[in-house]
Amino acid sequence: MSNAKVKAEIVSKEVEGKDAPWEPRITALVCNWCTYAGADLAGTSRMEYRPNVRIIKLPCTGRIDPLFIIKAFEKGADGVLVSGCHPGDCHYNAGNYHARRRWIGFNSLMEFIGIDMKRLHFSWISASEAIKWVDLVNDVTEEVKKLGPFGEYQDINKDGL
Repeated sequence: MSNAKVKAEIVSKEVEGKDAPWEPRITALVCNWCTYAGADLAGTSRMEYRPNVRIIKLPCTGRIDPLFIIKAFEKGADGVLVSGCHPGDCHYNAGNYHARRRWIGFNSLMEFIGIDMKRLHFSWISASEAIKWVDLVNDVTEEVKKLGPFGEYQDINKDGL
């Protein structure tokens, strides 16, 4: 089913008063210089993709703290996407290398607190890769949708993290 048909189906169900099907909420933590610019290019090129992603723009993926990811889940995200410049193309020289090294720590931390790693995605997208952004958003949305709603974030918050 095309994106336009999915959107039309959701709108028509809301108009008819029926409950719309559940759609995942995905938080994207993206680099200002590459991934955000690629997402912007997708938008200005009028490429269609799933509307489930809410973007948080950061100067660099090297700036991402593990607490940002935990907070996204705590605030109701069903999935988190982290994306930045390709290795070697960082505007801050080595920020994406730091992010890549932290990814190993993120995995251990997420597993420790009980977050399924299928809900956390990491990618590299440059400013000229609008099509790659569209494909990534659609793929991540479908994968998270298969996992269903993520209610465990309430348990994370109860434990005082």
